[in-house]
Amino acid sequence: MMATRTGEIRTGDTAFAEWSVWSTTARLVVTNPRSLPAARTLVCEHLIAVDRACSRFRADSEISRLAAHGGGSFPVSELCAEYLRAALTVAAQTDGDVDPTVGAALVELGYDRDWELIAGSDTGASVPLTITRRADWTQVMLDERIVTMPAGFQLDLGATAKAVAADRCARLVTERLGCGVLVSLGGDIATAGPAPVSGWQILVQDDPGEPACQVRLPAGAALATSSTLRRRWWRGGLAVHHIVDPRTGAAAETCWRTVTVAAETCLTANAASTASIVRGRDALGKLRRSGLPARLVDRTGRVVTVGAWPTEPEGRSI
Repeated sequence: MMATRTGEIRTGDTAFAEWSVWSTTARLVVTNPRSLPAARTLVCEHLIAVDRACSRFRADSEISRLAAHGGGSFPVSELCAEYLRAALTVAAQTDGDVDPTVGAALVELGYDRDWELIAGSDTGASVPLTITRRADWTQVMLDERIVTMPAGFQLDLGATAKAVAADRCARLVTERLGCGVLVSLGGDIATAGPAPVSGWQILVQDDPGEPACQVRLPAGAALATSSTLRRRWWRGGLAVHHIVDPRTGAAAETCWRTVTVAAETCLTANAASTASIVRGRDALGKLRRSGLPARLVDRTGRVVTVGAWPTEPEGRSI
């Protein structure tokens, strides 16, 4: 699940590096090319620490050890507590539409190991849909660094951890090295420090052939995309994806193929984009009330924009 190195490239007043991490692509861009090696080291070190604390695919991670304890109260590291606190905060803010206790549901759906090991495979018999009241995030208590939760819980921080990591890494690079930076972890993008003269240029497109939009992010802005097109697999001959509706334990209905949201932090953007996938058509009203710029692509490919998201396909600032 950890990184394999690729090249580092300098172009004009910026430099960037890309590598594989967490079954996705990490991209790091800095406004001072000389800072790139040190910035990459800072980002990689933090991502390694997050993986050790929060990966449910590692038997030795803190999240896995919590699940193995069978309920009760247990201490965790400061880093694990920070990431769990962010997940619980998002759960509260989204009324449980983004819930970190869906780990067991994801395992039931077949997402029980690293994505690279299940991509393109059929993970077993189909799972019957059952709609029952289930344990949820409100039963997980975090007091400083002490986590208390019932037996049978399996946490999954995948819905928020990449966003928190992008925010943390961007701030870390700017604070330590003083340059502008963009950190992208899959669809989660955070920036910090000064932007390039032309702003941060972002192509919003989930896959080749999908509707595309080029936007300019100002300094310090963030962007997150949640998608039902990626991380799809087969379960008993049925296609499922990784965004779970916490109320049913099943993959959320795919009203939206992708949702992209801009905000001041990647965590805020990611919470809104993920919750929108779960909410379906109800997402539009909530996004409008939030004031966040958003772009939604429905199952037919029709694009719907909300708030200040530019209606032109290219080059507009958010």
